[in-house]
Amino acid sequence: MICFYNFLEDLRKQARQLENELDLKLVSFSKLCTSYSHSSARDGGRDRYSSDTTPLLNGSSQDRMFETMAIEIEQLLARLTGVNDKMAEYTNSAGVPSLNAALMHTLQRHRDILQDYTHEFHKTKANFMAVRERENLMGSVRKDIESYKSGSGVNNRRTELFLKEHDHLRNSDRLIEETIR
Repeated sequence: MICFYNFLEDLRKQARQLENELDLKLVSFSKLCTSYSHSSARDGGRDRYSSDTTPLLNGSSQDRMFETMAIEIEQLLARLTGVNDKMAEYTNSAGVPSLNAALMHTLQRHRDILQDYTHEFHKTKANFMAVRERENLMGSVRKDIESYKSGSGVNNRRTELFLKEHDHLRNSDRLIEETIR
């Protein structure tokens, strides 16, 4: 029976350690994800469209940082899931003394923490991906608008030249008419 409680206590320590690591990683991950959207918004003060045209992840190093942190968090979540499963499996195995309410509460609390961390991670990652997708979409729309404007700028110049030529022809025609009379 002492062996049972020692093993269970070791698992609980592992779970608490993983939960602490996850908490720190999730805070850092959240800051990383929000810093990109806030830095884009701050840059928008120079140009009203810059937050839409500036890529969310400015370089491959930042992209790698996001991916690396996401993988690390997924691995920690998997490890915590494994520890929680071991605790549940061990407490449900045959020959284990009947569990008291405090132990059941502890197991449930570890499951709830895992569920909360998993939910927070997926929510932060989904929000980040949505912002990145929006940034990419708005960037391509902005490029299309700029392309259209630059193309129509050429057309405006041509139209302006044609109008000048038309005015010259009208003036010449008018002068000829006056001369003939």
